[in-house]
Amino acid sequence: MRSAISRLALLSALLSAPAAADPVPFNCLILPGDEAASILLTNVLASEASCIVTCKFSTTKYNNNPGISCAKPVPSGKEVEMCRLTSGGDRMLKLIEGRADCNKLDRARN
Repeated sequence: MRSAISRLALLSALLSAPAAADPVPFNCLILPGDEAASILLTNVLASEASCIVTCKFSTTKYNNNPGISCAKPVPSGKEVEMCRLTSGGDRMLKLIEGRADCNKLDRARN
């Protein structure tokens, strides 16, 4: 009996766990002039999704690594500009860190 209850509790916990985010293609692109970046993301999921992308850049100034995270809903199959980042006047050199993922929107909950 105790084993059946333990299995039931485990199954219940697994079913109630939030859905895992899916990694998606993104591009943290330094714009001409090297003082701003455009953050692009493509939702490759089969439906609209809530997406988040984070990018961090190095600059010509020591220990100035501007970073940004932006999130919003993205239609299925679309590439969108999620946001833009300025360097604060220092020239951006390269992307040093980035990641992006999306979670399918559950419209039944809204």
